[in-house]
Amino acid sequence: MKDFLFHESLADLDPELTRLISYETERQARKLVMVPSESIAPFAVHEALGSAFSHIYAEGYPEERTRKLKEAEILDYETVLGRYRRDADQRYYKGVEYANVLEMLARRRVAEVFATAAVPAEQLYVNVQTLSGAPANTAVQYALLSPGETILAMALHVGGHLSHGSKVAWSGKTYEVVNYSVDPHSELLDYDALRAQALEVRPRLIIGGYTSYPWAPDWQKLRAIADEVGAYLLADIAHVAGLVIGGAYPNPVGIADAVTFTTHKTLNGPRGAVIITHKAALGRKFDRAVFPGFQGGPHMEAVAGLAATMQIARTEQYRELQRQTVRNAAALAEALQAEGIRIPYGGTDTHLLLFDCKTIVGPDGTPLMGDPAVRILDIAGIVANRNTIPGDTTAAYPSGVRLGTPWLTQRGFTEPEMQRIAQIIARLLRGMQPYKLVRRTVDEYCARVDFDVLEATKLDVAALAEQAATPECFLSCQRAPDSGYPHFYYLNDALRGNGVYERLELVGEQAGVFVDWLTPSHVTDMADGDTRSITLLEADGRVMAAGVLTRVSAPIYWLDVPADVAQRVMTWLRALVDGYVATEREDSRDVYGRLPFLNAVRDLGEVPAPSIEVVAENGPFTKPYFIGAWSRKEPAGDPLPPFVWQEPANEALHKTRLHAVHRSTGARMVPFGGWDMPVWYTGNLEEHRTVREAAGLFDVSHMGCWDARGPEAARFLNMMLVNDVHELDVGQSQYTAFFGIDGMPLDDLLVYRLGAEHYFIVVNASNNDKDWAWITAVLNGTVQIDPQRPWVKWTGTGVTLRDLRDEASGADMRAELALQGPRSQDILLALGGSAQDMGRIKRLPWAGITHVTLGDFDLVVSRTGYTGERTAYELFVHPDRLVEFWQALLAVGAPFRLKPCGLAARDSLRLEAGLPLYGHEMAGPLNLTMAEAGFDLYVKIGKPFFVGREAFIARDARREGGVIRFGVPEKGPMPQHGDPVVDDKGKVVGFVTSCAIDTEGQQVGQAYVRDAYTAENTHLAVLVSPRREPKPRTQLALGDRMQLPVEIVVLSRFPKR
Repeated sequence: MKDFLFHESLADLDPELTRLISYETERQARKLVMVPSESIAPFAVHEALGSAFSHIYAEGYPEERTRKLKEAEILDYETVLGRYRRDADQRYYKGVEYANVLEMLARRRVAEVFATAAVPAEQLYVNVQTLSGAPANTAVQYALLSPGETILAMALHVGGHLSHGSKVAWSGKTYEVVNYSVDPHSELLDYDALRAQALEVRPRLIIGGYTSYPWAPDWQKLRAIADEVGAYLLADIAHVAGLVIGGAYPNPVGIADAVTFTTHKTLNGPRGAVIITHKAALGRKFDRAVFPGFQGGPHMEAVAGLAATMQIARTEQYRELQRQTVRNAAALAEALQAEGIRIPYGGTDTHLLLFDCKTIVGPDGTPLMGDPAVRILDIAGIVANRNTIPGDTTAAYPSGVRLGTPWLTQRGFTEPEMQRIAQIIARLLRGMQPYKLVRRTVDEYCARVDFDVLEATKLDVAALAEQAATPECFLSCQRAPDSGYPHFYYLNDALRGNGVYERLELVGEQAGVFVDWLTPSHVTDMADGDTRSITLLEADGRVMAAGVLTRVSAPIYWLDVPADVAQRVMTWLRALVDGYVATEREDSRDVYGRLPFLNAVRDLGEVPAPSIEVVAENGPFTKPYFIGAWSRKEPAGDPLPPFVWQEPANEALHKTRLHAVHRSTGARMVPFGGWDMPVWYTGNLEEHRTVREAAGLFDVSHMGCWDARGPEAARFLNMMLVNDVHELDVGQSQYTAFFGIDGMPLDDLLVYRLGAEHYFIVVNASNNDKDWAWITAVLNGTVQIDPQRPWVKWTGTGVTLRDLRDEASGADMRAELALQGPRSQDILLALGGSAQDMGRIKRLPWAGITHVTLGDFDLVVSRTGYTGERTAYELFVHPDRLVEFWQALLAVGAPFRLKPCGLAARDSLRLEAGLPLYGHEMAGPLNLTMAEAGFDLYVKIGKPFFVGREAFIARDARREGGVIRFGVPEKGPMPQHGDPVVDDKGKVVGFVTSCAIDTEGQQVGQAYVRDAYTAENTHLAVLVSPRREPKPRTQLALGDRMQLPVEIVVLSRFPKR
């Protein structure tokens, strides 16, 4: 008979999934898994999970009378099946006779292993249908509580659980939750304090049971407290159920009103959960809460796995496993303490422990935190999880690591292995250097690790894992034939070849950038097919190897190195891609920089000896950056002079080609950045509102427009600019800046990528000449770019710079207009054009740039702006057609209420949007950095080098304040640039940088203030500079007026959309 069954094995049907499973199996075998909530389900449990019970639905429960049946009675098929056929069944589906037997069996076995002398199995009511621990806890809460009633549970950051009332969980949203904690000094539960808290809040439910508190609670004390306040007691023993069965942890059954636990973790069973109570009325409530309350059909295959687990739990081997698990945890805690690692809570008597990462401190005082610690531990082969510990104030920055011993104990580890693991962990921790990235919103704690320490740790971990017993479920999955790199790699990996030279292949979009940062040799000018000798250095500057680099294509490079160093080079390159190894000596000034990501570093095997001479360069080096650079301080020439700029004196005001047009339309003209520019046409507020409601057209043709072309253009710009130019795809732009060698902004600007080797740059008008002098001096190698190594310079030749306002640029000349506001796209499209060009405008994303013809104007169009509008364009046209283009836009824009707008509206719009102005919120009299301006996001200190990077990092470490956006609640005199900002006691805490009128006609401004005053809704005041000199106090008479401080309120740094 023809059927529609799929008879193939998984390997035949889906080889890729089979391969994936084998990779995961190998990960579990090769690594030391120390997550306390993970364990290995025995092979028998896997067999049950894969049984025919996975095919069926079985909504409902077996008959209530069956709860008291013993196992022999449950397995009396003649009687059980006879009753099923005669009396039918309560379940919604038929065909569940064996599902009934299975569930009865699982319930009975659970009851037997958790029964006590006081409460025998026959008196326990067990639900085995809950899918996991959180639904089990939720079902209990739903059955016992009404919305709004109070739960008293341990705080999450000292060991509670999300389902115990966390604000982000269902329980926290449904009930009033009060948290108890540990004593801040002993870090232990204080039952007297808990009792006092319970008497105060009178909870309806008290929850005991913890995810990271490592000591067993006193269930009787918790029972007494619950009874005193009339509360239910829930014991959540998800983590320790196996320990309870093994007698290694106190049993709450018969003490707590409800006991919940997951069936994996220390229980070593399938994924699922159980609810137990010794009270019949509560048992019925719990059953109804699970089904039909929160779940539909149970996963009967998981129930089968649970039944198998409970059979295993009856054995002495299982009980000894649980006792050894606890002994191992205690031994590991003691051994870590002996290594000088602090153990929160003072130790453990369970399966888990925590260590305090803050034991390790970086040279600048930055502590190691949990997240970077577990990342590096995982790379080394030790799997754990970050965790809060007592003293942590937020889950965003956990400073602990949680370790568990169930998995390793199952694989045969005992106390000697725990001591060895403690030594390995401590050595790895001591090899880490923590550091912190200070961000405007959230700081990021990171760490680097010494390469040799990391690789030695990986080998030690691999050796321990190799000694461990291999579970049968691992043996049943055949290891994939290519299970080495990228899944695992070690310093002793065998090479594919056995010749004199080995070829390594570097693959990735930024492979060229990677090799440029990697080597002191010059490689940025290489074309496809080019080959040259290069040198690789260790992090401390010593020569690692010399080899031959070949550029195969932009994303593929080959590196041929001598076979005797190929293992180290290959592992080093792979570790650099992972991004955690230190790229400089431990005492160097840089822990932030790392090389870009590569898709792969492959071993292609042996190759013939190179046909070119391969010589290791040993310096001195003029290249600005390469790995090991900070250790190579030998001068490679005389120090270069610092860049010095002298502003021209008494220079006449420049005029844009629209100057006469502005004059003819009655614009008010003012000097701005050396140019005579329109400040407004009809009034600042009207023009401001026009941009917000319709659209405004701005003459910004005074802005500098440059382009950079050539094979080395991207590398040169990336050295000059603080953002990462290499992140740009063709058609994208980014905000960035030039820094001086002192880390201060010389200018902020936009850079656009127009082609593979073509970039477009727009700089501030007032800084154009200075910027041009600076960038050309660096390009020519005549000025200093690193005061720590004043001889280094750009040595490339593949860059051409042009000033597109210069007549010499011919047809490529460009002048800029800004079209900003919600109707801007409609106006652009009204110019007309081909369907293709019109489509490009419609599809242009934010920060995108395109080249189109609209009307008959040849345009470069970017979707960017300085007004806070998201529908905004900056339009670049040939200067000869600038007036004509201006007039054409106004003509087609008239139906859309387009108006010409002056610089006053541009300033008030950018202030309302929270954008900085160079010379006010950035640099200027207050000497403000980009970080103080709130724009540190655009300073990519993860790049190993850009001009001013080290000075910026040093300045940022001393940062004490930042720029805020403020509103002025009451009408009054407008704060001026430089006016002091004071707190409620009159203390000067900052200075105003800018102020203007917003869309509502209210004053909005920005100011630099100390960090303590930057929080939203902080009330401050400004001592506004009087318009005329006030009378001396000694001359004041009755009726004279004195200017009072103007109240301001701190707003969000940027408007909330």
